[in-house]
Amino acid sequence: MKVIDTKNAPGAIGPYSQGFITNGLVFTSGQIPVNPANGEVPEGITAQTEQSCKNVAAILEAAGSGMDKVVKTTCFLADIADFAAFNEVYAKYFTSKPARSCFAVRDLPKGVLCEIECIAEA
Repeated sequence: MKVIDTKNAPGAIGPYSQGFITNGLVFTSGQIPVNPANGEVPEGITAQTEQSCKNVAAILEAAGSGMDKVVKTTCFLADIADFAAFNEVYAKYFTSKPARSCFAVRDLPKGVLCEIECIAEA
């Protein structure tokens, strides 16, 4: 197994890594919409989805993979009413239409509106 660590995505805020490469697959930790350059979280579901997708892309790039190699995502929304707006941005990044689960959850770290994790080919 190889740990993924990049400055182009937010660092872990707990006892975990940004991701791992093992057996030809990349597993990312959930990415919340924190801008790695300044630690800020943008306002609104559209901007937050955009930042979460950029963070996932940065981890995949650091692993030598890419968004086109994603086979499965798991998405978490603080409010299921944001589902349509989330999907609009998500579709621009995950163009291969990977398998996906999407859940509304009670709360997310730092009070953000969305979180995305994925599994991709290395």
